[in-house]
Amino acid sequence: MRFYLLLVLACMGTYTTYGQKNILINNVEIFNGKDEATIKGNVLIVDNLISKVSTTPIPVNRRADTQIIEGQGKFLMPGLIDAHVHLLMESIPQQVAMSSDVAYINLFAVKSAENQLMRGFTSVRDLGGASISLKKAIDQGLVKGPRVYPSGATISQTGGHGDFGMPTDVPRQIGGPMGYLEQTGMTSVADGADQVLMRTRENLRQGATQIKLMAGGGVASDYDPLDVTQYTEAEFRAAVEAAENWGTYVTVHAYTPKAVQSAVKAGVKCVEHGQLIDEETAQILAEKGIWLCLQPFLDDEDAIPFKEGSENRKKQLQMVAGTENAYNYAKKHGVKVAFGTDALFDAKLASRQGAQLAKLSKWYSPYEVLKMATSTNAELLRMSGPRNPYPNALGVIEEGAYADLILVDGNPIRNLDLIANPGEKFLLIMKDGEIYKNKLN
Repeated sequence: MRFYLLLVLACMGTYTTYGQKNILINNVEIFNGKDEATIKGNVLIVDNLISKVSTTPIPVNRRADTQIIEGQGKFLMPGLIDAHVHLLMESIPQQVAMSSDVAYINLFAVKSAENQLMRGFTSVRDLGGASISLKKAIDQGLVKGPRVYPSGATISQTGGHGDFGMPTDVPRQIGGPMGYLEQTGMTSVADGADQVLMRTRENLRQGATQIKLMAGGGVASDYDPLDVTQYTEAEFRAAVEAAENWGTYVTVHAYTPKAVQSAVKAGVKCVEHGQLIDEETAQILAEKGIWLCLQPFLDDEDAIPFKEGSENRKKQLQMVAGTENAYNYAKKHGVKVAFGTDALFDAKLASRQGAQLAKLSKWYSPYEVLKMATSTNAELLRMSGPRNPYPNALGVIEEGAYADLILVDGNPIRNLDLIANPGEKFLLIMKDGEIYKNKLN
């Protein structure tokens, strides 16, 4: 009898069923994450997925448990995606992070994760830190936060961007005890192909969706000038082959042409940063289909506040001087560019996640920016293949996609600055069919 009733309801065009949680969002301007042209329509969510998108009214069974939201003609878009975050390090001061118990750091990060979700970032790729446990807690509903694609511990050579040991920690005894940050899964120092292979396999064992290696010098690290190239081709290949055996990929921290090209030659599929690339390197990335996850790092109010005159500040100025060229080269040659923020150790900077995205208007149209932070970034997330913990579509509004949605007061395709003010302009935030913010009622 129940089957017959469901069949009748389906034939009548009624899309809700008993025992399911249904949300109908009426009268919205829909940006599907892919096309510049929007449509006026309605969206039905059943449980955690988008069930129907229609320009005509969607009939529902009023006796079923259906929540109806009147969208008032507002702008509905997919949840935003940040492809480069560090949940355990984005808001906590650096000295606190370096000296605290990892349990406290995780508790601190719980609030960071919730804040990211409430800024409209419903999915993130975490590229270094012990975030795998936090991801599990979010997925289980223990805490609030975005979907997380975790890399686990960053993998770095001795003296590389991920070596946070004390200056007195050398000479290091081969096979000796690891430092606290290594023990807790925040970072790994691995030298030689065998060690890189082991650390890569350990991260995959723990649930990493992709692997992050340090291929060149960094700004926030103390031992490596920016021009230093890190890891040999054999070491890169050890990580690449291990990741490929698990159906996923390796991404690398790198700024310079030499660091980028060395990693790409070894089979790396994505480069983080790349501010100092030259035109030849951009051509190589485009020809090989390598992703570039580039950040709008500028010497402005959002620059990490390193002490003036310090080596970190000098490296920062050297790096940000290349940002303009990097974006221009990437656009000229059609490099696949993703958006990420890479905020570190500064709660104020982390809170400007949307403002960082809005800065891309310097190089892209508002539509191109929104597409990059939704469907394009989702394409990068899918690079994790069978390690992808969220198999349905992300970054789009279409039938069968996850119900990760934002309702905006205004049209960000016409005014991109709206996304810089999520507290006021994001009226509704939904992830996985759950409403986390609703200012319409």
